Amino acid sequence: MEPRSRTLWLRTEPLHAVVYFDEQCRALGRSLGLKGFWMGYFAFRTAPMGAVGQGAATAALAVFAPGMVGRALPSAWETVTPQQAVEARAGAAARALRRVVPRIEEHAAVLTEPLTAMVEDAPALARPLFTANRPLCDRADPVERLWQLATALREFRGDAHAATLADHDLDAPEALALTAGTGRVTHESMRADRGWSEAEWTGAVDRLRSRGLLDAEGNATDRGRAERDRIEDATDRLAARLLRPLAAPRADALLAALEEPARRVLRAKLLPFPNPIGLPDETDPGPVDESPSAAG
Repeated sequence: MEPRSRTLWLRTEPLHAVVYFDEQCRALGRSLGLKGFWMGYFAFRTAPMGAVGQGAATAALAVFAPGMVGRALPSAWETVTPQQAVEARAGAAARALRRVVPRIEEHAAVLTEPLTAMVEDAPALARPLFTANRPLCDRADPVERLWQLATALREFRGDAHAATLADHDLDAPEALALTAGTGRVTHESMRADRGWSEAEWTGAVDRLRSRGLLDAEGNATDRGRAERDRIEDATDRLAARLLRPLAAPRADALLAALEEPARRVLRAKLLPFPNPIGLPDETDPGPVDESPSAAG
């Protein structure tokens, strides 16, 4: 049985991810005058931290090539302010959720209290993206609030994952190449999506081979797969801190209540599979119960 913390990610990440894959969300940056999807991505993702530059953003985001980040930041702040970016992305994400999840406001009414309890109780130390997103959760619109809560939770896990990669002595392209070696995504798509040059990627693959984690074809060895499993297990352990304020029955009720809206997003076919964020396709061909479950 997968740990609750991983189930929490599997059922909140789809709610957050509409901001990357819904077509209207993807066009948001250009509508504000930003140059292309990626300038918008970096501006919107880092805006909760303020008008950060390349160095701080690269460190917080963990897996993107510095040059890719530097093409967007800090120049994006000449076009939009961080506050404008924060408001625009929350509004766009809420509109996307309203389009693809029937009765999303009823789901939000059930989910907000336990999600808020977790976000408010979670520690801030060494969690830069989570800490920047937490104050943004007190939003008047219930669907914007649900989306922002899901976002804060996923950034908490993301901060934990970045710390785990560093603890396992993996730099950014090595971490990505090891993931690609497990077959979850292709090497070329992962390299291009995160902005690493072919030479940088080849160097990372060679270093992983020297450690016995990848074979000659770039596939993960048994040792590499075990290392990847240890990384995921450690991330789950650190992310489990989120669930501390919920007793087990309440946590299970929350996870049950999240299943339907998450499945609706996946069924809407907004997300490609495989995808660079690692979400599996967990859509269920069976009937869907549209009534929110009690998670309070």
